[in-house]
Amino acid sequence: MNPHTAGVSRGLKSRVLVFGHMIRFSHSVFALPFALAGVLFAIHVEGTLPPGDTWVWVVVAMVAARSAAMAFNRIADARMDALNPRTRDRAIPSGALTLTAAWIFTLIAVAVFVTAAAMLNPLAFALSPVALALVFFYSLTKRFTWTTHLFLGLALAVAPVGGWVAVTGRLDWAPFLLAAGVLAWVAGFDIFYALQDLEFDRAHKVHSVPARFGVKGAFLAARLLHGICVVSLFLVAWVLNLSPWYFAGMAVMGGLVVYEHLLVSPGDLTRLNKAFFDMNAGISVFYLVTASAGVFL
Repeated sequence: MNPHTAGVSRGLKSRVLVFGHMIRFSHSVFALPFALAGVLFAIHVEGTLPPGDTWVWVVVAMVAARSAAMAFNRIADARMDALNPRTRDRAIPSGALTLTAAWIFTLIAVAVFVTAAAMLNPLAFALSPVALALVFFYSLTKRFTWTTHLFLGLALAVAPVGGWVAVTGRLDWAPFLLAAGVLAWVAGFDIFYALQDLEFDRAHKVHSVPARFGVKGAFLAARLLHGICVVSLFLVAWVLNLSPWYFAGMAVMGGLVVYEHLLVSPGDLTRLNKAFFDMNAGISVFYLVTASAGVFL
């Protein structure tokens, strides 16, 4: 490889890493397993396997929608991120990425998402603007309401409903029970995440549960939401008549949620990142295993 080609390759790799860091690509693991769980539950109800490309387009749609939402979030929060010591090194405030490049990336991700939805079925395509509106709106909510965490949960709760629609081509009420569980789970761990910026949020009038109700109030809200999550996901088995393996998996998952809350306390936030990143990534993947067992075993 000549020096010019090697330089181009390194530049392209660096650019990809910058975009990947901006959208936290690895965090797709939080929502993707629930989208695939929606597909599995739809298969259970329909009694037949969808075409192989359905799985591909669901993954493409999920990753594209999340990428567009994260890029838009970084654009919307660019000035705020520049003021916050924890976030000032992000791609846009640090100068590693321009706003123009971020907008171009966002529009490309939107186009990919809409295309993937169109490849699935007419209803998925028709609902794609609604899904985009929900995931984009979250980025604005921290400016006027402490319920912003619920809006983030709502944005990710689109995933299992989308997986269901991808297979069935229709809207039913069953996947919304799974969506309620996802909403409560995401909102709960996002409240934990917001504890890192408690003082900054209060100083700059950024709305959040910790800023509004303090550390103890945040812990109470997160525990309540995660309790609702576990109950909702248990009820999914009753509504869809899943196998006993699902209940066994949910018992383990409930234990993982309890362990997550034992990692941190109002007086000790030193393991907050472990509780937020490691535990929740593990919980989402484990739920997909649980859903698979409930459907196929």
